[in-house]
Amino acid sequence: MKRINNTFVKLAVTVGMTGIASALALTTNVQAAEPFPEREIRVIIPYSPGGATDVIFRLAGQEAEKQLSESILPVNMAGAGATLGSRHVKDANPDGHTILGSHDTIATSYLSGAVDYSYDAFEPIALLTQTINMAGTYSEHPVSSADEIAQYVADNAGEVTFSMTPSSTDHFFWAQFFNTVGISMEDVRLVGYPGTSDQVEALLAKEIDFAMLDMPTAASFFESGNLKPLGVAHHERLNNLPDTPTFGELEIDMVHYTNRGLFAPKGTPEEALAILESAFESAMANEELQLRIESELGSLVNFIPRVDYIDYLNQSQEDLSAAAETIGFNK
Repeated sequence: MKRINNTFVKLAVTVGMTGIASALALTTNVQAAEPFPEREIRVIIPYSPGGATDVIFRLAGQEAEKQLSESILPVNMAGAGATLGSRHVKDANPDGHTILGSHDTIATSYLSGAVDYSYDAFEPIALLTQTINMAGTYSEHPVSSADEIAQYVADNAGEVTFSMTPSSTDHFFWAQFFNTVGISMEDVRLVGYPGTSDQVEALLAKEIDFAMLDMPTAASFFESGNLKPLGVAHHERLNNLPDTPTFGELEIDMVHYTNRGLFAPKGTPEEALAILESAFESAMANEELQLRIESELGSLVNFIPRVDYIDYLNQSQEDLSAAAETIGFNK
């Protein structure tokens, strides 16, 4: 009987010690796994300050950080046709603390051959907004409407300048516009700039004839009369540009938006992605922010969560691939 009791005691001690060891190991693991985020989150914006991409991600970040324990810091990283910033994020530590705020340029840069990666090099987080694009010029320019551009180019072949960021959305915008209204690429001069704000400065200085504009970038210049919109690439007129016709009204069969979303480095943990997605979903649900984005910035709030966003990007890349063929890109 004693032997049975001793065995029972030894077994109980062994089980108890094992349980304690397991509990200690579990506690150590829990302590080691710090909650996300552990420090500030850097949103890399691959354009100069002041452009639409910069303005929208700054506003969204300010609201989203209210849902997090750490701040969101916007960092402008312009250069190399917006690929300097995207490459930085692609190669960053995949811990969720460095993310990219960008748009269709990720795919257009790939399709143009500027980089060897596209959306699939990242972990998409969510789509936030769509910005309506338009053609614009400086106030004294003789062209007053988008449907006059083709004739102006015909009258001044080889001399008319259009600004764009190489391989970005405005590059595709003008290629689509030229194709739609019958302008030959050989009759125009495309001038490259790092970002939209740089193009606006050149337009104000009358260094170029036309630029693709949007309300986040150009609203104040429209109000002051320094720039003028020539036509909106949307189905309806904008509330804050009621006198500016749509391309459709001008018999230009074209709509064009810039789709802005968030991306993380490939391999970022699902937990971090889910937390970021949730924070920005709450931000975009804020009615005050929605009103500002839609009424002041000429953009549409269209939050698409991670799972659906991946499908959206796949379809978008297919559509852009078709458009790339008209520009002569090989991919």
